[in-house]
Amino acid sequence: MTPSPDHLPLPRPQPVPLLLSTDQAQSLVRLMEAAPAVHRRYQFFVWAQSHVQPLVPHQLLVCGHYQRQRRGVVFDTFHSVVLSGALLAALNDAEGALMRAISQAWVDGRGHPLRLALAGLPAAARPAAELMARELGTAGLLVHGVARPQRPADIESLFIFGTTGSPPAAADTRLQACLDLLLPQLHRTWQRVVGTESDLLRPGLPSAERPPATRPAELPARSAVTPRECQILAWVREGKSNQQIADALAISPLTVKNHVQKILRKLQASNRAQAVAIAMDLGLLGDAGSRGIA
Repeated sequence: MTPSPDHLPLPRPQPVPLLLSTDQAQSLVRLMEAAPAVHRRYQFFVWAQSHVQPLVPHQLLVCGHYQRQRRGVVFDTFHSVVLSGALLAALNDAEGALMRAISQAWVDGRGHPLRLALAGLPAAARPAAELMARELGTAGLLVHGVARPQRPADIESLFIFGTTGSPPAAADTRLQACLDLLLPQLHRTWQRVVGTESDLLRPGLPSAERPPATRPAELPARSAVTPRECQILAWVREGKSNQQIADALAISPLTVKNHVQKILRKLQASNRAQAVAIAMDLGLLGDAGSRGIA
């Protein structure tokens, strides 16, 4: 008996051939070499900015993992541009219309990397989607994840990339293929970070059993960084140069450089990206930002 057209299996999308440039291939090797040392959220942010960025450029990265205690996916947001509290709340709300729509779209795509148009989301998710489109300046997101074997609707991890502007179709196809290549490393690294953070919060865990990662006590106190330094850090997060920050504050670029050096020492950071990541981990930046800088 011939099955009706409604019951014919959907064709499986053909894999996209991916040829990495020399620089991209080197970035992939460095990414894989650096991944085992990533145990904390701020380390993950630095790793993503240093090693994932050359392969999948982004200003927004939302990472989701299945939390068995909650019996659902929990999301964490990393961003290098200023986003409003309303948008961040929507991105971190697993039960909200926006994240439910994004998750369902990936499940409906049968576990393949997905370019998701914000304008095509359901009506309930549209207000948050329109807010994201305005603040991030993008029309779509790149989404990929890992589901349980034989249970495609049960998400183990989900990664959502947003970037300012929209890439051309050819570049978009390559980005999806590149993300498919990176997914195992993203999944393993984020699962390790989540496990480490959970262990460090567990009461009564003997110190000998704690994972080899920076302890909260080793991080500098919040009060050590001044409000002006937090403001400068927020602008650094957005990629502003010393000259741009100096122009906004009516000071010299050398003064900005001295501020940055003090920030690095206070946060025990070796570079700007690490300083921003530590500041985000400590909750120092908040909504401080560079409004008014061109």
